[in-house]
Amino acid sequence: MNNKTVVWTANRDNPPVTSKAKLEFTKDGKLLLITEEGQKHLIASSATNSVSHAAMLDSGNFVLYDKDSNYIWQSFDYPTDTILGDQALFTGGQLLSSSSESDQLTGRFHLVMQFDGNLVSYPANSEEAEPDAYWSTNTYYRNGVNFHLYLNSSGSLIIVNESNSETVRTIYPDPDSSSTSSINLDNNNNTIYSATLDADGIFRLYSHTYDERRNYRVSRLWSALNSPCDVKGFCGFNSFCTLYDDQGNCDCLPGHDFVDPNRRTLGCERHFSEVGCRGGKENAVSYNMSTMDNMVWGNTPYFSAKMTMEECSSSCLEDCNCGAALFKNNLCQKQQFPLKYVSRDINAGYPAFLKVGLNPIKPLPPVVSNTVIITSKIAKLQIVLLTLGFTILSCLSLATFGRFILKIRVLTYKRVLRNGILGLPEEVTLRLFTYAELKRATNGFKEELGKGSFGAVYKGALNKGKKLVAVKRLEKLVEEGEREFHAEMRAIGRTHHRNLVRLLGFCAEESKRLLVYEYMSNGSLADLLFGAMWRPDWNERLRIAMDVSRGVLYLHEEYQTRTFTGVRGTRGYVAPEWHKNIPISVKADVYSYGIVLLEIVCCRKNIDVNASTAEEIVLSSWAYKCFAARDVYKLVIGEEVDMMSLEKMVKVGLWCIQEEPALRPSMKSVVLMLEGITEVPVPPCPTTLSM
Repeated sequence: MNNKTVVWTANRDNPPVTSKAKLEFTKDGKLLLITEEGQKHLIASSATNSVSHAAMLDSGNFVLYDKDSNYIWQSFDYPTDTILGDQALFTGGQLLSSSSESDQLTGRFHLVMQFDGNLVSYPANSEEAEPDAYWSTNTYYRNGVNFHLYLNSSGSLIIVNESNSETVRTIYPDPDSSSTSSINLDNNNNTIYSATLDADGIFRLYSHTYDERRNYRVSRLWSALNSPCDVKGFCGFNSFCTLYDDQGNCDCLPGHDFVDPNRRTLGCERHFSEVGCRGGKENAVSYNMSTMDNMVWGNTPYFSAKMTMEECSSSCLEDCNCGAALFKNNLCQKQQFPLKYVSRDINAGYPAFLKVGLNPIKPLPPVVSNTVIITSKIAKLQIVLLTLGFTILSCLSLATFGRFILKIRVLTYKRVLRNGILGLPEEVTLRLFTYAELKRATNGFKEELGKGSFGAVYKGALNKGKKLVAVKRLEKLVEEGEREFHAEMRAIGRTHHRNLVRLLGFCAEESKRLLVYEYMSNGSLADLLFGAMWRPDWNERLRIAMDVSRGVLYLHEEYQTRTFTGVRGTRGYVAPEWHKNIPISVKADVYSYGIVLLEIVCCRKNIDVNASTAEEIVLSSWAYKCFAARDVYKLVIGEEVDMMSLEKMVKVGLWCIQEEPALRPSMKSVVLMLEGITEVPVPPCPTTLSM
């Protein structure tokens, strides 16, 4: 097996099969892999012609032919990580590295023959933008001519004009190299050439030769890069590459440990507990700053200003959002974690400051299992009696506790009845309705428009049917309903914005709590997105997303300093911090907006149990998977959309639903990103989606 080199793999990401699997060439011309369990996996076929026979050529090309011996399918058209002699990588084609030298699963890098004529290497989950590229041929041709990468049978690696087969760039051998004349390209039948995007992300050219004694020898002729540390993404988030014996080695940044010590390229995660941000110099109690020299990374800073090194370190320490800072050309560039494309470069690096917590994450104590086997009948009887007694005592305690709670709630209920509408905010000047008025206006609460977590909304009419209204009747238990009633009065009672529904009045009669809103004749956003037979077109969705963001921004500018303590909102839209014992800020609204934004993009609910596949059930999770795989088009298959604005909206949505509130942008930043005024950086995976 050591003298075998894999150059093409069918269905490379399928699970491995046993030695009892078999290949079958069917009568209808399909080549199938049949597993030991009888599962069939298609390897090759033709959609247009009937396949007659197949052949493995000496070039390494596997070909299907029709009855006239015309080839109708070939493996050369579907390369994995390698092209062979006489094989081309056409415009738009790509090579995908393997995960390791021994594992043919799709790896972490790809080489793209771009439409502009440039051959470029990128990390697999990048945006394929210039900041993500780590090697290219720097060949740009924008005159509409297509180009392809070609490896000829004598070992020359070139870029060719597809229209006239003219060579526009020779990659190997280097025509400008003084050693070119000494290069011996053997084109005899004993030598085969291959160009492979290796598992470490480096594109290399090899020769494979059998001598007279049939000894197999592989020689490396050319390499695009000299070091794996030059490959962006060779080491994962929060880690950097160092060279040992010309081999790339990944190390963690201060304050971090490997996600998997056995797979160091997967990156690192922090090993200290984050504490509530105190801000200012009080942060020195919980954090210190670690300094590293000659550092570079690929993140776009959220802050950049001129200051001294000492000021830069102190500024990051005192900034709640800062995880690291790069002191570059007298500029302090602040950055949030995670950091990507981190490396140490003696020639081009800069001083870096990294915030490290002083409270290490405590590992969970090991589970100690002491199994005691009881054989005595008397002991067993005692255990049964003790268990029964404990159960009866627990039931009595629960009953007593329940009675006590019920008494408290009854007293609270009576207090609310006595207080009536006392305690309403003085600044709220709205019309006071009687319960009888609203019952008559809604025809006995007959037509329900929708239902939320605190009650239902009904259609009504005032002024003898001339003015339509929406009446929300709060139906929760006394305390929760009263809190929600006051919250909506304060938050919406004084607002007036074209993107916000207006609160017209209220009813606070005895224990009854109702809110009266202006009626939206076009229905709710949910009706528009999920209930209609047709979807709003793309431009309409963009307008809706902008209008909603501006409405939320208006509210935030009205009460941006407020915090909340009680859970509010509809299941599936509330931020993770609602379920934790921490203060709630306006960033919780940003999370909810992010979920709504993804729903607007895809015209579907965040949770859809009837989705076609399991991974599509939760929209927010599926959206990140599509974004990471550069398949965002899957979110809107069959629709005409602008791909740039689609990707932008998905990225904004993913930023908004980050688990850490500090990582979420403000609504002002959201509006600026959606308007195209500020760029949208690549979002990390929201932690809640990766669990």
